[in-house]
This record gives sequence, structure tokens and C-alpha cells, in this order.
Amino acid sequence: MDLLQRDRQAIWHPFTSLQAPEPIAVISAEGVWLHTADGRKILDAVSSWWVNLYGHAHPVIAEAISNQAKNMEHVIFAGFTHEPAILVAEKLLKLCGENFSKIFFSDNGSTSVEVALKLAIQYWANKGVSRNKILALEGAYHGDTFGAMSAGERNLFNKPFQPYLFDVAFVPFPEDVEKSIAAFDQYCSQGDIAAFIYEPLVQGTAGMRLYSPDFLEKAFEIAERNGVIMIADEVFTGMGRTGRNFASDYISKSPDLMCVSKGITGGFLPLGLTVVSKKIIEVFDHSDISKTFYHGHSYTGNPICCAAANASLDLLISEVMQYNINRITAKHSAFVAQLLGHPKIVRLENLGTILSIELKTNYGQGYTSGLRAFLYDFFIKENILIRPLGNIIYIVPPYVIMDEELDLIYQKIQLMLQNLPAEN
Repeated sequence: MDLLQRDRQAIWHPFTSLQAPEPIAVISAEGVWLHTADGRKILDAVSSWWVNLYGHAHPVIAEAISNQAKNMEHVIFAGFTHEPAILVAEKLLKLCGENFSKIFFSDNGSTSVEVALKLAIQYWANKGVSRNKILALEGAYHGDTFGAMSAGERNLFNKPFQPYLFDVAFVPFPEDVEKSIAAFDQYCSQGDIAAFIYEPLVQGTAGMRLYSPDFLEKAFEIAERNGVIMIADEVFTGMGRTGRNFASDYISKSPDLMCVSKGITGGFLPLGLTVVSKKIIEVFDHSDISKTFYHGHSYTGNPICCAAANASLDLLISEVMQYNINRITAKHSAFVAQLLGHPKIVRLENLGTILSIELKTNYGQGYTSGLRAFLYDFFIKENILIRPLGNIIYIVPPYVIMDEELDLIYQKIQLMLQNLPAEN
């Protein structure tokens, strides 16, 4: 029995119908290339769901994992500690700035968001203040656990669970900054908003939509005036993806809580981190045990995951990777300039290593657009892995991608534009 037959009998894949076409079997990967069981080489243009920052099977991270596994694979993190976790916390706090005080470990991006939401709600409970409403942006995606779903857009993905989600107020996506700020101000002035959670500068799953830092600059002023906790979901935008270490680095103010995951281990292992400010820590640092944050996971602070994260953080700040991030940014910008005004493109944007293209279509917009199947199939046949968000394609490549590999992607995008169905 071959791999695909065995897969069909035993595996249920994420975000995939059980009647979907068979998946592609990958037997190895290196750099930006996936090697398949049928002998193909597929260029991973989306960093395997945005996690693989430094290329597949990067030797520095692989060696760090191997060395740690031979020494200590795991230890309970309640009442015990170890150097790999301490190093992760020290390195990340140094990158995040003086506003932050501690790191809370969890398992992935969604759980890092759950931690942040729970901390924000308990912050007010510990202070004896009745504030329990969460504010978010329209179009938000923060994960697939219940708190994260609650803070996200109500859509096809979470429709069966909507009766069970807690109530969240949504601010219009800041295409019009003044309109969104007016709504934000109105919500915050009501006095019941515990926290505002946002994806800084880029909404990923909503279509790689970019918005101006001006919105967040003004939002911070209003939040400070009204005591609203600011939660930056940097699960996608962190670790250099936007051209800076974190998208929050484009803003003059620091959030109270920051969620980090995906690229933190370079795509090797799951790990979630919630970065906590001194302001939040103060109301939990108490002799009253009822004010303790009772939250944890069995694999919290796993040493092997921490070893991968330490290697990943070292790679991020290395001269080579910083050069590569700037190089990819420049290449994307030049390609955007080349395509400006194209008749088949509605929206064309780039920030750092992120490039997004929204295509004109008569097949509907959003994730369920009929154009999605055409786009996915087109690029896979050209040996390029791109996962369209409906009628939107995006490129978020590993930082080790070479110029000629980027040029290959750009060439295939231009070929796709030439081959779009006339009445798509």
C-alpha cells in the first residue's frame, strides 16, 4: 500500500474536506524545496503556513534539537525550570523591549492568544474592576480554540460554534483610519472594554490586508486614556516577517501583551509564547493565591522546543538573515512596481517579506471564491506551493530563498495573470 492510500485510510487533514483530492506526499525537504514521493520538486512560497523562516531542515536548528534531545527531552514546568526556557525568555525579552517583564509558555499561536485573553480578563478581576468585554478588528483571525475564535471574524470556519462564542465588539478594518478610530474611541469610552486584540499592520487570513500604523498610534492614545489593555497578535507578523523583528516595532508605543508563535522555532516544532508587560505582572504578583494565573499545558516550556527557538532567535538577528529580509523586501517592492496598474489586479501590496495580490473575479470574493481552486491548481502544476485566500494570492517565502527562486515565483505569477479565465 503506498503513502497516499495509507493516508486516505488514517488521516484527517486540517481545513480540508474529507472528499478533497489526495494530498501530495512529501518525503524530504531542504531550503525552499519540497521533494515529493513521485519525484517532483515544489517551491514552498508560503513557508509551510508561515512557520518555516530559515528554510527546511536548517542545520543549525536541527543540531540544536538533536543536542537537546540527547540531554533532556522534557520536564514538568510547574515547580521546575531549565536553561533552554530561560534563554528563550531572556532573548525574546531583549528583542521586545523594556516594557515587557516575563514570558508565559504555551503550545502554539492559538494557545498564546488564549493566554493573553485570559490574562487580560483576570487582570481586571484581580483589580476588582468589572471589565470583561473584548474588542477586535473586523476580519480578525486569532486561532481555532474557543477564545481565539471568539475574538475572530464570524465566518464559515467557526459557524457551527458561534452560539458558544463569547461576545466581542468589532471595530471596522481601518481602510478609513478616522472612521475606525471614531468607532474605537466610542467603544473604549463605554468603560467595559477589558482589552483590544489586533494583528498589527497585517491581517493575514483575511487576505493579507495591510493598514496604516497611524491607526494603532491613535488607538494606543485612546486605550491609555481609557485603561484598555492592548494585545498584539504577532503570531504571523513577528520574527522579521514585516521587515522588522515585530510589526509592533513600527509603532511608538508597546502593547501590554504580545503573542508569538509560528516562526519562533523556525518551523521545526510547535511553541507558543505570550510576552507580558510589567503593568500586567504587577496585579498577579500577589500573596493572595486567588490572584494566581491558573493556566498551563503538559508540554509547557518543552526543552527541545526551546532549543529550536533559541537557535531560531539567533538566526533571526544574524547579519545574514537581516540582509536576506531586506533583500526579499526590495525584490517584492520592485515586482509590485512592475505590476502596478495591471487590469486583472484589484489590490497589490507588500510589507517586508509579505507580498499580496487580490485578483478581479466574477466568481465571488473571500476564501470560498470559485477562483481559489483554479489558482491553487495552476501553481501546483507549476511546482509552486501557494495557498490562495479565495481570489487573493500571497508570497511569504523562507528567508533563505535566492533571487533566482523569487524570480521564478514572479514569472509564474505573470504566467497565471496571462492564463486567468476570461470570465473568472
